[in-house]
Amino acid sequence: MPSFSALALFALPLLAAAAPLNHTLSARTTTYKLQDHYTGNDFLEWDFFSAPDPTHGNVNYLTKSEATSKGLAYVQKDGTTILAVDSTSKLAKGANRDSVRISSPNSYSTGLFIADVWAMPHGPTVWPAYWQVGPNWPAGGEIDIIEGVGDSTTNQITLHTSSGCSLDTATSAKKLFSGAPTGQNACASGASNNNGCGITDSRPAVYGHQFNLQAGGVYAHAVEASGISVWHFPRNAIPADITAQKPDPSTWGTPVAFFQSSTCNVGNHFQDMVLTFDTTLCGDWAGNVFPGGPSACAAAVADPSNFQTAKWEINYVSVYQS
Repeated sequence: MPSFSALALFALPLLAAAAPLNHTLSARTTTYKLQDHYTGNDFLEWDFFSAPDPTHGNVNYLTKSEATSKGLAYVQKDGTTILAVDSTSKLAKGANRDSVRISSPNSYSTGLFIADVWAMPHGPTVWPAYWQVGPNWPAGGEIDIIEGVGDSTTNQITLHTSSGCSLDTATSAKKLFSGAPTGQNACASGASNNNGCGITDSRPAVYGHQFNLQAGGVYAHAVEASGISVWHFPRNAIPADITAQKPDPSTWGTPVAFFQSSTCNVGNHFQDMVLTFDTTLCGDWAGNVFPGGPSACAAAVADPSNFQTAKWEINYVSVYQS
């Protein structure tokens, strides 16, 4: 589940990618083989989560039949998959709004994961996330690749684990990633502290409205014995090897986030994780930072006009193994 820490307009100017920095893993080249490629109707075959929101959001997560019949999960003529929040129903104050949460049918302990997203949800009360999560949370681990709230312009990348995992923020370690640590180094999560250890990406167009104005882009992350890396590429700077389905992370420069295995053993803390897209409303994070607090956030959920931009537009997710 996402943590407590935590369309596309082609005519507009596109932002250039940040200049690559040196990364200790770039010296080696690993050959990756495509294992799974999800696009279009494939996402409608993912598992639809319809239980109460574990993060206490003001949402009704719908079953597949409910989501498709209500037009909140569908594929456009161009093959783009839409996962939306209900933006037409006027609700009573405090009522929950329909939304969608899906998880991949296959689970992964390691791999290289590439998500091409045209647009992501944003707007009042909205808390979207693209993430991986293992069984028996937090024992199986959680990796939040895309996460933020409201109309934030920054993206937060966070790990949630059992005890014994931390983000190394020593001067030498911080040279291995370009983002900024959020301030908590311990990744262990539970009922008393669910912040996890995070890295914030504050570059332009990495999240929300500005991301959408650039026709989105690619988020790639690698889960390997050496650590967990996350990269972001705007639409106009997607590496040619990704487009050719021959990804070579050794050429991508410094990742925005890198959690090295010397302080967080990947094999011990991350197993059998499913890929997940969801959009919750208010809840433990978005509700607490909403102007006026959780009650004001819950009241805002009643107004459908707040959710015109609360939808995922997904091109594909590819999974590679070395």
